[in-house]
Amino acid sequence: MIQYDTARYNQVARWLHWTIALLVIFNILGGLFHDALGKLFPVMPLHKAAGITILFLTLARIAWRLSHPAPPLPAAMPAWEKLTANLTHLAFYALLLIVPLTGWIMTSAGDRPLTWFWLFDIPKFGVTKQDAIYGLSHESHELLGLLFGALALLHIGAALRHHFVLKDGVLRRMLG
Repeated sequence: MIQYDTARYNQVARWLHWTIALLVIFNILGGLFHDALGKLFPVMPLHKAAGITILFLTLARIAWRLSHPAPPLPAAMPAWEKLTANLTHLAFYALLLIVPLTGWIMTSAGDRPLTWFWLFDIPKFGVTKQDAIYGLSHESHELLGLLFGALALLHIGAALRHHFVLKDGVLRRMLG
């Protein structure tokens, strides 16, 4: 029997992680396939509302993380792997903020409503499609969304490697 000496993330951190992860996966798939699904299912209003939710849950997650540090990685983990894990998490936090913000800016220039799951309106920024920030936001949102998807696949692959190959308890830190 393998002994796991790694502490787990607390329940709030785990709930934020998995909620945000599911929303991100939904949004990446919705962003990739919204044209194909557009006639069958209105993906974009849900995509936008989920993006705003991701943004605000990320702010809560950052606040929580600052007051509740992550459990330490296994002592036997190589330094390069710890550095890679820390840089990946920083990249995730940056993307969890920047991708929704660029989407919000981009949507603000459009004439379609921005609502939170049809329950209430979300204020729009005062930008138009002629503003430089609109073009930058549009391109950034798409490219960073693809980068986010690639990083998410890398993250999932690394978690599975730790669980099934290395059997070092790293994935168990984020499981209930």
